[in-house]
Amino acid sequence: MKDGRFLTLGIETSCDETAISVVADGREVLSNVISSQIEIFKNYGGVVPEIASRHHLENINGVLETSLADAGVTLDDIDLIGVTMGPGLVGALLMGVSTAKAISFAKDKPLVGVHHLNGHISANYIQHPELEPPFMALITSGGHTEIVQVEDYNRMTVLGGTRDDAVGECYDKVARVLGLGYPGGPKIDKVAKEGDPEAVHFKRVFLEKDSLDFSFSGLKTAVLNYLNSERQAGREINRADVAASFQQAVLDVIVRKAMDACETRNEDRLVLAGGVAANSRLRAMLDEECCKRGIRLYYPEPILCTDNGAMIACAAYYKYMKEGADDLSMDAYPFLELD
Repeated sequence: MKDGRFLTLGIETSCDETAISVVADGREVLSNVISSQIEIFKNYGGVVPEIASRHHLENINGVLETSLADAGVTLDDIDLIGVTMGPGLVGALLMGVSTAKAISFAKDKPLVGVHHLNGHISANYIQHPELEPPFMALITSGGHTEIVQVEDYNRMTVLGGTRDDAVGECYDKVARVLGLGYPGGPKIDKVAKEGDPEAVHFKRVFLEKDSLDFSFSGLKTAVLNYLNSERQAGREINRADVAASFQQAVLDVIVRKAMDACETRNEDRLVLAGGVAANSRLRAMLDEECCKRGIRLYYPEPILCTDNGAMIACAAYYKYMKEGADDLSMDAYPFLELD
């Protein structure tokens, strides 16, 4: 503790960002250092797990030192260590978990394992100090598309999730076949602004009546089939139109299901979280629909949408205050369920 504030060190290594943050009293970010591997994986068109793990190993000590220096503290000042324990790439997760355990043991500090998606939701507590549960959450990222009812800081119910590709994964695959590069989300969002979202009709998949689940694999295939048929016919492909039409098909489904979840559960607050939460079109559509229905929409600034240590520190703080610390037998869980 320093200056009367409870300090949490948050460590996030679930995928390809090595991220460490110091957060005071659960919501005040003192430092937020992120070492991204995007430039490395542009050459591969996506994340290679083994390479990601090795870069975490190379980067994590330097990121830790920088984060502490930026916050003006030392490890002796830290009151709690929070770390992502899942879900994610197991090798990447182990880099963070092992580092957190080592610090916990060496400095005799309490340790808390955090669910990665709870971290993304918690980014909104940092952005919006007045926000407290309960509320509805929409999580959109490279590995997850889920609608979650948040009853308390540590109690949540998943109402719907993806049955195949997550939305971010679908963006990456479509961007690849369009020749836009990696990561796909920001690339498609940018190009789509120059296109006509009604130029190409792609089917909206809503699944069974009242279902809050998602399925995007068929849409990905539809885009690929369209591109192949146009090329075989010798017609010029307008990438901006395809990107805009694809994005509109995805977001029509996501926004409709988010609104349905809020209305059926009588929730008047919706929290947007995850990497795809930075998508400008998604934010605009949700803003419009929430305004029509009297639902208040929350989302974090872009730096808090990506994987970061601040969101993990925040989630760890509230978990610790309610449930206490984990012990050193805590492990990495690549397929950890949220509820």
